[in-house]
Amino acid sequence: MRRILPGISAILTSLPLGGLGWAFSSCSDFLDILPMNDVVLENYWTEKADVTSVLNSCYETLENGDALLRMCVWGELRSDNIRAGASVPNDINEILKENLLPSSPFCNWGKFYECINRCNTVCHYAPLVQAIDPNYTENEMRANVAEATMLRSLCYFYLIRTFRDVPYSTEPSIDDTQTYILPATPFNAVLDSLITSLESVKDDAVRRYYVDDSSNAWQNSSRVTRSAIQALLADLYLWRGDWDQAIACCDAVIAFKQQQYQEMLEREGNVNDIDLIDSIPMILTKPVGSTMCGNAYNEIFGQGNSFESIFELYFSTTQSQHNSLVSSYYSYNDDVVGRLVAPDFLFKDVATASNNVFKRTDGRAYESAELQSSRYAITKYARTSVSYNTQNVTTERDIRLTSSFRSEGNANWIFYRLSDMLLIKAEALIERNSVGDLDKAFTLIDVVNKRANDAVGGNRSSTLKKADYIDSQAAMEDLVLEERQREFLYEGKRWFDLVRFARRDGDNSRLVNLCTRKYLENVNALKIKLADPNIIYFPYAKSELKVNPLLTQNPAFTTGEDSELTK
Repeated sequence: MRRILPGISAILTSLPLGGLGWAFSSCSDFLDILPMNDVVLENYWTEKADVTSVLNSCYETLENGDALLRMCVWGELRSDNIRAGASVPNDINEILKENLLPSSPFCNWGKFYECINRCNTVCHYAPLVQAIDPNYTENEMRANVAEATMLRSLCYFYLIRTFRDVPYSTEPSIDDTQTYILPATPFNAVLDSLITSLESVKDDAVRRYYVDDSSNAWQNSSRVTRSAIQALLADLYLWRGDWDQAIACCDAVIAFKQQQYQEMLEREGNVNDIDLIDSIPMILTKPVGSTMCGNAYNEIFGQGNSFESIFELYFSTTQSQHNSLVSSYYSYNDDVVGRLVAPDFLFKDVATASNNVFKRTDGRAYESAELQSSRYAITKYARTSVSYNTQNVTTERDIRLTSSFRSEGNANWIFYRLSDMLLIKAEALIERNSVGDLDKAFTLIDVVNKRANDAVGGNRSSTLKKADYIDSQAAMEDLVLEERQREFLYEGKRWFDLVRFARRDGDNSRLVNLCTRKYLENVNALKIKLADPNIIYFPYAKSELKVNPLLTQNPAFTTGEDSELTK
């Protein structure tokens, strides 16, 4: 009988030998000597290096192309941000048309459960190794368990946002004779468990692996830190509707970034590319002394591991795995349209001030997409650098945009950055809606918007009119959702944002109205289809239903090709 979670033999044989640029020790040499049937657990989990090897493999599993593509497909594809581009695979195209079937390969969750089981294995064995290896301190062990717990929680968070109820276990599959056939645990129960587990380890995580001016400081945002756990907790609390806790977690991360900025000022004396916007240190789109925009994009997405980064997957030209999502599905040069493109309404006529999503001075419009062959190619992440002008613009010609595209798939993939904390806090304030909360929320949204519109030190007048929003909770909800769309285009968040609001609204009306903007035909039929509250989640894969009799298919998908599996 097939196990949902892979056993330890699978873990050991698939550990990376190259992997991340900061990779820990590789597997013990005994794997090259003993036949796999003779591998004994006690021969492996004997020293610190064994723990760090498996922990390293948890990160690498998420860097795998299958996992990365699912992060985009699950979190972005069905939203109003994406349309079919050039040579789009049929499986992708069917999802874009809302023809989602349990036979789709994107219903396969294998890579995420592979990472989950590796994390479970680290959490199980790390304390045992610490008890026998004198070089493995208790603080190091606790930090490693915190890392594994966060990565496991991130995987489960992807799964519940995509499938709703999923098999849930924190116990490793460490024996090939074990049977891991589990029923689906309800969404809210998984969410509560993730919060409880992260709260129990958040103070054990490392704050910083290296000082900020070290050449290795990029590891502070490419490995799990205390801020990364706080960021994930803020998101989890937002989905649970625990506004106070979401705000507290965001405040903890924001305070840490403010501390980092003060340390930077003390160390360097003057920082031209970062400044306070309403007390929040933000990377400037137009640095002090510069006449051109693009700096914030260049640091956050071009270089990666920026000051604003909290947690992101690291890719380099020297490692074996590359970010195949960006190199294959987004536009990889200014002459080629990728497999995915943007709908026209997002970017058409921004420069002429005739666009309903972006103001003409909003650099995110020019950074995220580019008109190629009559289609808006997705360029976010794909470019290493951009430079453009947003002053006195009346036509696209005035933008004078120049850019460089990546020659290799080494774009980092960002999970959380400072803008996320500002907008999660803003959303929580809007939903709490106590005295003064809407005003505070507007200020946070405005910080993100000001930076994108060339703000230097907050001196530029806001492009948002406070009076248009501040007296209405509904208007503020629309505003934070709009700003999240502008800020996080193509970062795998938009569909999940719409699902979160639909769950809170109690119906899909808002999701339906927004998502169907991208369609050019069959709009009414798609509106009817998307109104089903169950259809916002993916179906379980046909293969999973065949091997796991404890799973019951999402009722939105119990007719047609898989009806025989649900009888």
